[in-house]
Amino acid sequence: MNTRENQLQAFDRLLTIMDELRAQCPWDKKQTLQSLRHLTIEETYELGDAILDNDLEEIKKELGDLMLHIVFYAKIGSETQDFDIADVCNEICDKLIHRHPHIYGDTVVESEEEVKQNWEKLKLKEGKKSVLEGVPKSLPALVKASRIQDKVKGVGFDWEEPHQVWDKVQEELGELQAEIASGNQDKMEAEFGDVLFSMINYARFLKINPEDALERTNKKFIKRFQYLENKAQEMGKTLSDMTLAEMDVFWEEAKRL
Repeated sequence: MNTRENQLQAFDRLLTIMDELRAQCPWDKKQTLQSLRHLTIEETYELGDAILDNDLEEIKKELGDLMLHIVFYAKIGSETQDFDIADVCNEICDKLIHRHPHIYGDTVVESEEEVKQNWEKLKLKEGKKSVLEGVPKSLPALVKASRIQDKVKGVGFDWEEPHQVWDKVQEELGELQAEIASGNQDKMEAEFGDVLFSMINYARFLKINPEDALERTNKKFIKRFQYLENKAQEMGKTLSDMTLAEMDVFWEEAKRL
């Protein structure tokens, strides 16, 4: 592995290249905080894919892409004299020191859970009016639900036992079935949302990341469906030419593989 000196040299090299690109490249010169935003989101998802695939080489590449964006934002901030990369680094360093009094102070903690609870309490002391202020509005709904539940757990608003959460899931399923029977579309949607929220809560008690679990199923389904498509192509057919029974033969075959 690289020494700290080599790591700092590599970071300095990136900062130098960013300066050069911002000064000389027509595309880089045009970028703003707003124009980079959607690209940053895309890069974050690509990193997430690489992590789920446990592709270490790809993780390294995607981390580089994401780091470039961080340096890019800091460069733009320096041009308006609002902040630069040193300010960005010092801000997070100060926050980490403040939020870890059990390391940099005299607070004693016994578990990971106590660390998380202290973290949320410190954020409220810093002036936040709600523990939910730190949940980005633009998060995908499933991830947002998971973060909301993590946040409120940090201040003690939580179920005590997993069976209580499962009972809630069953209750919400019953309410959904009742609305399906009534045929009210708006109420069905509301109850379906409650079912999903309670399932995400249950996943947390099982120490399952619901986003990872769902994406794992997505990948599995894609792989099996593409196997089905390939088999149909080998037979000179399209899926629309096949019966469900014919497709099911290859689907089961894909599951065995």
